[in-house]
Amino acid sequence: MIEVKDLPVPTDLRTVQRALISVYDKTGVVDFARRLSSLDIELLSTGGTARALRDAGLPVTDVSDLTGFPEILGGRVKTLHPYVHGALLARRNDEEDAAELSSHGISPIDLVVINLYPFADVVARPDVTLAEAIENIDIGGPTMIRAAAKNHFFVSVVTSPDDYNAVANALETADKQTDMELRSRLAKAAFTHTARYDAAVQKYFERVQESKADRLAINLDRAQDLRYGENPHQEAAVYGDMSSVFEQLHGKDLSFNNFLDLSAAVGLIDEFRDAAPTLAILKHTNPCGVATAESLVEAHGKAFATDRQSPFGGIVVVNRTLDLAAAKAINEVFTEIIIAPDYESEALTFLQGKKNRRLIKLLSSSNGFTQPDIRTVLDGVIVQERDRALPAAAELQRQCRVVTEREPTAEEWRDLDFAWRVAKHVKSNAIVYARDGATLGVGAGQMSRIDSSEIAVAKSKKSGLSLEGAALASDAFFPFADGLLAAAEVGASSVIQPGGSIRDDEVIAAANERGMAMVFTGNRHFRH
Repeated sequence: MIEVKDLPVPTDLRTVQRALISVYDKTGVVDFARRLSSLDIELLSTGGTARALRDAGLPVTDVSDLTGFPEILGGRVKTLHPYVHGALLARRNDEEDAAELSSHGISPIDLVVINLYPFADVVARPDVTLAEAIENIDIGGPTMIRAAAKNHFFVSVVTSPDDYNAVANALETADKQTDMELRSRLAKAAFTHTARYDAAVQKYFERVQESKADRLAINLDRAQDLRYGENPHQEAAVYGDMSSVFEQLHGKDLSFNNFLDLSAAVGLIDEFRDAAPTLAILKHTNPCGVATAESLVEAHGKAFATDRQSPFGGIVVVNRTLDLAAAKAINEVFTEIIIAPDYESEALTFLQGKKNRRLIKLLSSSNGFTQPDIRTVLDGVIVQERDRALPAAAELQRQCRVVTEREPTAEEWRDLDFAWRVAKHVKSNAIVYARDGATLGVGAGQMSRIDSSEIAVAKSKKSGLSLEGAALASDAFFPFADGLLAAAEVGASSVIQPGGSIRDDEVIAAANERGMAMVFTGNRHFRH
């Protein structure tokens, strides 16, 4: 059992007399150390950091001189010594601690400045070896960080160059002293730093051992606070490296719901990464209309024709540089967010005319995202692999199995491919009718697949679109033949679905009776 002493919690200013500096990333460290030295704070250091400070003309004591023991094992052991950790962990308001330090000739260390070996960067290299990865697991650094952070009542710990200026300013304005508020903030940052580091090591070993995580470590920095969550009474924030995924060119900050829509839009447009100009309109993460054409403005017209009502306040995403003609077409209906891999200068200037509209430049595809699909359930989370974008059309066709007497025509194959890519991004139960590279009707999120089909048909009729010769995509199998028969009644000529129902034979027979072509993908794409 650890002895817990009933000592008062100090909240006062603490003077810094000695600082230990040992950093891998030396950004700004010389200037910071120079400011410390100008305050007559004694500098202790190790290895390369000591050399850098000494080369800058600063007085530095090597930790090996402090401990009387040299660095050993090729630098693996430098600071693991009571002269270091006793100096960090001693409680300054404990007479027994003070007596022990005195009896062993240990002087306190009041400030620790440390950042760690770049483990995550090293293991991200495709050619990294296990031996190299292991050598980049920092031992002494995290130990000193944790010791100083634990004793933050008395010791300041700095793990980021971003904090150098704030700490130096505090010391310069308060006669070499730090207050409890600053030390507490630095301690929190320090424990976050070591937690992130340990999570990176854990993730690496799971990868090399191809094992499932026994403990889920989510290692993401807060990118920004959001005004509120899904509803105004819910607090929210977004975590992760958003700057590597998109750049916001215009408009107010994204909301919680905007991020959900943005994520859905990126996933959908990635299905058409190699296609002709493609445009999708989404609302509440569901596609209202999607179309591929010879130009984005033509694609917009076809996509908008699917559903002329829902796009108000929606999201538009394209797979090409957005030109002025398409921008003007989009502008005719209020659009919350526009997403494109780039914008022609004239189009960007035109769209910036509305100050509240968000303009997003997409920098990466969803297939490159590294985080798994994580959702909260009850008081925990469930985790799954991402449902990555589908392969190119030729490969997708090769993976499919024709189960009817009639093979799809070349035109039907193109429509089936298109409809399937869209259906994958419609909330289950999902039904999509498409023809000639455009959606004709979308039914989403119903309890019954028949209900979804009826909604899709109703939308097409409302928009004055014929379903004659259309392709039908269903995200999961038809449990009964009635869904397929309903599609045949409205004119659908081909069907794509996963298959796998115990009544597949009945569904196939119904398709043959109607002269329809049907293919099974073998893969379901539920989206809850």
